[in-house]
Amino acid sequence: MRSKYVLIVAALTGSLLLACSGNKQDDTTGSVPEGDTKFKQYYIQGEQLYAKHCSNCHQKNGTGLGLLFPPLNVSDYMEKNRPEVLCLMRHGKQGELIVNGKSFNKAMPPIPTLTDLEIAEIATYIYNTWSHHQGIVDVREATQILSKCQ
Repeated sequence: MRSKYVLIVAALTGSLLLACSGNKQDDTTGSVPEGDTKFKQYYIQGEQLYAKHCSNCHQKNGTGLGLLFPPLNVSDYMEKNRPEVLCLMRHGKQGELIVNGKSFNKAMPPIPTLTDLEIAEIATYIYNTWSHHQGIVDVREATQILSKCQ
């Protein structure tokens, strides 16, 4: 009888933990706030686009790949250079990039086929995942930034 009670309590506790973990945020994923439909759409689409276009080099968890590809997870460059990050997505980057005090010199290929909206979605994802919590990058902001890329 006692073992039945323990199993029931364990099952209920597990169910409760699963039910409450839907919006939990940790260092590997972002949190989609309740009620913000536009943010949710951007974030979910951005996650899919990141997986397709970015994760091969920057990795699914954003940690980068050695000294070849810089991390996005914890990145002083991302924090200080938001416009440049959006420009990099479309136009790529040649030459040295310093991230967290480390030098990265592997070329980042451009993805000129990404629309302004897709760049805004990827930016929303990377700027709200892992250690970042910066809110939506609206397509109007992305368009304005992308029009000034050099």
